[in-house]
Amino acid sequence: MENTEQPANLEQMLDLLAEGVEDDDKVSVRTMLQAAGSRSFAPALLLAGLIMFSPLSGIPGLPTVAALLVMLIAGQMLIGRNYFWLPDFIEGRVVPRKKFDLMLHWMYPVARFIDRFLKPRFTLLTGNAGTMLLTLTCMLIAISVPPLEIVPFLSSAAGALLVLLSLSMIANDGLVAMVAILLFAGMLWGGVAQLT
Repeated sequence: MENTEQPANLEQMLDLLAEGVEDDDKVSVRTMLQAAGSRSFAPALLLAGLIMFSPLSGIPGLPTVAALLVMLIAGQMLIGRNYFWLPDFIEGRVVPRKKFDLMLHWMYPVARFIDRFLKPRFTLLTGNAGTMLLTLTCMLIAISVPPLEIVPFLSSAAGALLVLLSLSMIANDGLVAMVAILLFAGMLWGGVAQLT
């Protein structure tokens, strides 16, 4: 059953996932989206970031699927859609239940730490114009994921940035958004410096 609640922070997102996923051997992206509130943009971006940031990023191909998820959701945000659509090959992707439970177990302490710092502030960066900038940044991060997947768990850095950006939208926290954008700019600068 699809959830209609909006999480206010990362721990609430994990609670929605834990409560909304049935006790099966495998968990689909569709089921995770329904638990998170499948037509809410920021929670869906947060889910994609969690997939990349958590131990699930070790499943071959899954970070790239999460990056496609980000591209499709962010693209539909940019054109002003109220709800997003995803193709079956993304929503139908499954992960083993044990790895899903490991993600939740691993993420709860991280969530409690991050959530202590979330609060509404610098809201200009999370308003309408600011959200467009954050959405474009999410898309740029997603583009960087497929090459990063060559090295196991390197996509976790991109996932961490997506988690911060989507949480900043959910909590209306422009400071967290600013930190994520600066970290991404530093990653880009470091990558360019290595190539030159």
